Parts: sequence; C-alpha cells; structure tokens
Amino acid sequence: MTSTSPGRHSPDADGLPAKRHAENFPVALRLLPRRLRDDLVAVYGVARTIDDLGDEAEGDRVAQLEAFDEELSAVFGGAEAAHPALRALVPAIRAGRVEEEPFRHLVQANLQDQHVLRYPAYADLRAYCRLSADPVGRIVLSLLDVHDEKATGLSDRICSGLQLVEHWQDVGEDYRAGRIYLPQEDLAAFGVAEEDLGAAHASPRLKELMRWETDRAAVLLGSGADLVGLLPGWGRLAVSGFLAGGLAAVDALRASRGDVLAAPARPSRAGVLGWLGWLQVSARTGRRSG
Repeated sequence: MTSTSPGRHSPDADGLPAKRHAENFPVALRLLPRRLRDDLVAVYGVARTIDDLGDEAEGDRVAQLEAFDEELSAVFGGAEAAHPALRALVPAIRAGRVEEEPFRHLVQANLQDQHVLRYPAYADLRAYCRLSADPVGRIVLSLLDVHDEKATGLSDRICSGLQLVEHWQDVGEDYRAGRIYLPQEDLAAFGVAEEDLGAAHASPRLKELMRWETDRAAVLLGSGADLVGLLPGWGRLAVSGFLAGGLAAVDALRASRGDVLAAPARPSRAGVLGWLGWLQVSARTGRRSG
C-alpha cells in the first residue's frame, strides 16, 4: 500500500529498504508476524528494483525493464529466480499469496516513465497512478488474503492518494529530473510556468496551486480510509501504517504552505504515530476518516 515513484534507497538498520520517503513506509511493519513482514519486504524490494531500473539504471533502461519483466514472468511460471529481489519473492509466489499481473503493471508504469514526461490532465495522471501505485495495494490485500471488491476500491484510492502526495513532495526534484507530474491543465489554470518549478522558492501562484493539489490528494487519500475498518487484526495494523504515513505527509505539505521548493516537506515520526493511533481508535469506534 505504497507507491513506487522514482527515488534512491539503501538498507536501514533493520535491514529494511529505506525509501526516499522512509517516513511513509509503515512503522507498524516491525510489529507484524514474520511471514507477513517478510512478504511485504520482498514485495517492496521488487517494487524498488523496478523503480531503480526505470530511474537510475545506466544504459538502456527500457531493455533492462523488459528483461526484468521477462524474468518476473518466468519465475511466476515456475522458473528459478536469478535476481535477488525475485528470489526473496519466491516463497510468496510458490504459496500463491501474490499474483503476477500487479507486478507487471509496475513495470509498465516505469516503461511509461521513459517516454511520458508530462500529463495533460488530472485524469491522465490518475491513469498513471493505476499502473504505478494501485497495484501495490492490491498485492498487499492479496498477502492479507483479502479478495473483496469494496476493499480493492478503497485500497486503490489510498494508493493513488499516496502517489500524488509523494509527487507533490518532490515537485522540484522531479522537474530537475525532466519530469512534471503536475497536470498541464492545472499549471495553466493557476498561471504557473514550468520554469517556476526550478526556482529556490515557490511563487505565490505555485504555492496556491500546491495547496489546492494537496487538498485534492488528501480528499482522495481520506476517501479510502474506511478500508482500515474492514480489515481484522494484522491487516488493519499494516494498512493503518501505510495510510498514517500518507496523512502525516499531507500535514507536512500543508505546513509548508505550498512552498514545496524551499525545503523537503517530510512527515515526522511523531506525526505518523499520531495518525496510526487515531486510525486504530477510529476503526474500533466506527468513526469515518476524512
């Protein structure tokens, strides 16, 4: 239940992959049963590998992504895994706890990143999120043995919301990398030029746009929060951890007052833990999140 936007990572002290937005990775993960924890870490490792091939690999990234995609399909078909990330995923594959299609969608998203650098409309960006983010949530639900249409729909909202929040945290970084995820229609509506995204501070118009985009992402994220109440036990804790990271990131973006260029808008650990507790209590009492 996390997005897979491009970024750098390295192992942290617990041996878990440390994402560019490590705060968004659930602090609850360390409390989960070993098998579920290992499965989630393995899924995360595959997702990060796909992202790195699409964003940081030297040489022909398209060819490397396609080669990884071929090995992924072969492993799901019963072949031995050569890539370390896929070897870690083999126990979940062989036990039928994960399916192939969501992983293939993550590869497709990174292949799209190689040639699509702008999104004309919000609907186009959401379509990208359906490839780059929503599959991760569906994988998590599969690991939790949740196969319910309502749960899947709520998960998609959370994952797309998380993806958008991460994009808004990294507007300047993405611009320097040649990508703009802010829809072109929104830049035009707020009178923001692309060059404004490379400045040291956000202009008044860009601040206004980022506050608006943050609110829209927060609504989408919150609209999936009822998923927490549908899940029992460890599933509730795991999904709460992902959602808490996103909600804390929204708080950090709002605290920046739209100046996402001046300094990284990163959530605090205290903020994540606060939202995690709130989500657990609200799920027990039946309060709606939003």
